[in-house]
Amino acid sequence: MVGGSVSMALGEYVSVSSQRDSQEALIDKERQELREDPDGELVELAGLYEKQGLSPATARQVALELTEHDALAAHLAAELNLDELEVANPWHAALASAASFAVGAVLPLLAILLLPADIRIPLTFLAVLVALAITGAISANVGGSSARRAMTRLILGGALAMAFTYFVGTVLGTTGIV
Repeated sequence: MVGGSVSMALGEYVSVSSQRDSQEALIDKERQELREDPDGELVELAGLYEKQGLSPATARQVALELTEHDALAAHLAAELNLDELEVANPWHAALASAASFAVGAVLPLLAILLLPADIRIPLTFLAVLVALAITGAISANVGGSSARRAMTRLILGGALAMAFTYFVGTVLGTTGIV
């Protein structure tokens, strides 16, 4: 459980750090474009609003007013769908991933620790599927989506991953079955 939590946290940290680097590079590029060619950027911003259905005059007026208020924020929102203040945080992602993994591992860990050896593997497999079903239901509830779809996706994906892992362990002679 600890190893999995650390592994998930490190993977999430690396992934979100890369995402953050990309976001910051885009923000720096936009900042530079605004410094070097503010008139061209104003025309570009107005063009983006025209593409969204505003008349050329209204689009230019909106672009002017938003540029006067906060040019960088206006361009980031319209061009890149970014907010400079909401750049991805790798530490938050890492901690959330570690905690999620630890909570999700409790049921399978208890099955491994508490069940007799002769039924440990199949019931741990079942415990993992139950934990995945619970995770799917919770995530669907939080996200307002279909619980059945989320649970099915997690159960099937988890079952396939465990079956593949078991197969590889069998081929390598390390299934953990004594």
